[in-house]
Amino acid sequence: MPETSRLTPVAVMILATLREADMHTYELVRLLKERRDDRLVPLQKGTIYHTVARLERDGLLAEVGVDRDGNRPERTTYTLRDAGHRAVEEWVRAELPRIDRPSEFRVALSEAHNLERAEVTDLLDQRRAQLVASVEEHHDGLTAAAERETPEQFLVELQRQSALLHAELAWQDSLRARLADRSLAWGIAEIPEHIKKKHRVSKETTP
Repeated sequence: MPETSRLTPVAVMILATLREADMHTYELVRLLKERRDDRLVPLQKGTIYHTVARLERDGLLAEVGVDRDGNRPERTTYTLRDAGHRAVEEWVRAELPRIDRPSEFRVALSEAHNLERAEVTDLLDQRRAQLVASVEEHHDGLTAAAERETPEQFLVELQRQSALLHAELAWQDSLRARLADRSLAWGIAEIPEHIKKKHRVSKETTP
């Protein structure tokens, strides 16, 4: 099995989707794009097919059958192996607390439902400490710049980043509060059956 840190965000999204159900690559492509997961990372058809092949070589997923629909080419159906389940969880654990890899964080957040509520809360608390430190660092920098009478036109990017950090911290505190008071449903078991059917969620994806 490859190191979890070497998995790409696309690979993680593929593995996480296969946690829901066995499917062929064409269905993977269709479902990821239908869910607009291309907002998070580019989802080129060729990249997905290549990534599926690599994940199979690495032992994270496996073929479970081949079918043909009319005159269309044969389609291989894949299933997630136990190592693939673990890889998704380990990758989310590694990326969710970080603030220095925003693209990976977005994917980790979108797949955070694969972890238990309490663990996600703990990981977000770790991330919060880094956000607070960064907020303070930007505040100190802006304060020092003002004391030096640095022209404000040179500081607009720093001001923007400071505002974004404050907004990020406020949003994360709100999310944590909803996780803590359980007003946010978490895990497949807490999703109503009619919603599961609507979104074709068919497997338990949390322990």
